[in-house]
Amino acid sequence: MSSRKLSTVMLFMTIIVSATFGFAQTDAQLRRVSYTSTVDESSREYLLYLPKGYEDDPDKKWPVMLFLHGNGERGNGRTELDFVMVHGPLYEAWIQKRDLPFIIIGPQLPMFGMDHYADYLAKRTLDQLPRRLEKGVPERETKWQIDTLMQGSISDENYPYKNFGPPMGWEQVEQDLVNMLDYVSENYQTDQSRVYLTGLSYGGFGTWYMGSKYPERFAAISPVVGWGHKNLMQPLAENKTPIWCFAGGRDLVIRERYFYPGLNELERLGHQVRFTIESDMGHDTWKRVYGGEDLYNWFLGHQK
Repeated sequence: MSSRKLSTVMLFMTIIVSATFGFAQTDAQLRRVSYTSTVDESSREYLLYLPKGYEDDPDKKWPVMLFLHGNGERGNGRTELDFVMVHGPLYEAWIQKRDLPFIIIGPQLPMFGMDHYADYLAKRTLDQLPRRLEKGVPERETKWQIDTLMQGSISDENYPYKNFGPPMGWEQVEQDLVNMLDYVSENYQTDQSRVYLTGLSYGGFGTWYMGSKYPERFAAISPVVGWGHKNLMQPLAENKTPIWCFAGGRDLVIRERYFYPGLNELERLGHQVRFTIESDMGHDTWKRVYGGEDLYNWFLGHQK
């Protein structure tokens, strides 16, 4: 067979294969979106993850996930922005290359002076940033080793709400978060009936707060190792917002007993909540939660 005939046959076979199996999906993307903060008019950026296949169908609408990181990932929204990927769904989707079918919004909470109080913030370096490898994925961190024995906890009404979450937490950038949701909904292929909210530790507190202030915006929320105050529960109950909350049984930072007053208040208001205690885990319970499949599938099962 001549080379010309062979080329024609190969082209024909390629067309047949493409028609039969479809073209390969476009790769996932991680973008940095610029914005001006309403807090101090500073120029900042947030991460925006677009899932695999996002650009293949202009008519497809994608679920949206707003992710609020923990205290250790605060930063200047520029050179330190990639700390947002140290833990959580962005770590899973971008660093571990998991095919998560969400548009993920990853903002960064400013320091607000917290680096003067927390050594782990003051001493961190850019060398600690997670890296997406050209081939393969990096090894996952092992769970933190906790010496404390597993044990149950009783409800504690005398919990120090003002010592966790509110002081210079996500409520300080409330309007920025709303603006991000609005911008993404207007400029990307989003399914506004499937907008989800989740966060870990400080971001867990932020999840309760933002979910309570804007319950009509979210199809479901999931606070991870962050409890909600009783005063935040009524809007969530009235809106019947699906909630899946997680705590670590060995968590010495955000103790299990502080979750119950808020959860009991939800039940008193007639609203059911799903509460999972990972009894063998410490504060890094998020590694199991975001590293698994259950939460993502649960989110996708809820729609406004």
